[in-house]
Amino acid sequence: MDRQQMRKKKKKKRRIKFIVFPLILILLGTVGFGSYLTYKLANASSKAQETLSRGEKSNLRLNAIDPGKDNFSVLIAGIDDSKHRKGKKGFEGNRTDALILATFNREQKSVKMVSIPRDSYVQIPGRINKDKITHAHAFGGIDLTVDTVEHLFNLPVDYYVRVNFDAFLQIVDTLGGVDVDVKKKIVEQDSQDRPKAITIEPGKQRLNPEEALAYARTRHADSDIMRGDRQKQIVEAIIKESTQIKSIPKYGQLIENIGDNMSTNFTLGNMIALLKYAKSVNNIESLSLKGNDSRINNIYYYSLDDQSVLDISNKLKEHLDYSGTGTTDTNSNSSTDSTAN
Repeated sequence: MDRQQMRKKKKKKRRIKFIVFPLILILLGTVGFGSYLTYKLANASSKAQETLSRGEKSNLRLNAIDPGKDNFSVLIAGIDDSKHRKGKKGFEGNRTDALILATFNREQKSVKMVSIPRDSYVQIPGRINKDKITHAHAFGGIDLTVDTVEHLFNLPVDYYVRVNFDAFLQIVDTLGGVDVDVKKKIVEQDSQDRPKAITIEPGKQRLNPEEALAYARTRHADSDIMRGDRQKQIVEAIIKESTQIKSIPKYGQLIENIGDNMSTNFTLGNMIALLKYAKSVNNIESLSLKGNDSRINNIYYYSLDDQSVLDISNKLKEHLDYSGTGTTDTNSNSSTDSTAN
């Protein structure tokens, strides 16, 4: 081999090194960050994980669902943890301030969401009289809330995520805010219950944590249905923001912050699978329940339209590719005819 060939070979080796070394560094950084996230997730899941009394699967399923492989459903429950009712993690004995049922389809890489108005007049399993769905959590915690939603739509709720106001604020704060198209002016109290502390003008804008919470909570601007639509907007904005490349370095802090203010039946393995799944979601559709305002025994309720419930149930079942198996145990909770206002 002559000198010219030797020089060419050395230059080629140097070029390969220049290409390979950065790739190795990136790979090591990715593996390191993955290990860091796994460590954070392990700590968070040990704090947050709470299984349902039914066990690892819905009674409407023949087999347990793996979100890493299967289509699945998640019930997102936001808890009204006002200070005078605060219990462990702000959960026990409190009502739900927001309920969103979401279905995930892996093949379509899509999500469908429906918000259930907190005053919806529904049958709560194990109770004699119909009541507001928000009271299911006060009566029987997340177990009864999940049972009630399954009973309402006749489809399985595979997983749940329950958060209080602190978790919501921390999520939006860690992400640096969320982008929302505000449809109308909002004037609402803040997280410390100071009246008219938050004012949000109409238009596309980036909401900070307090503004996002006020936007999701307000009930004075219009109706419970519109309130549910705003909550779905915020959830969709959080999903979109968290899947941006710029948000990936924030995952560790995000996981650490919400561990004390969240409970879920997702396992550590489920959470790791979801990190990969979230990046591929390209279609989020919001569904809306129809109904009308009503008063029963001088108490306000939102009466759901039966056909609307059926239509949304069928859409979610199709999205889950769920044909209907298993049975719902509606007698697992003690019966009583008392009503919470």
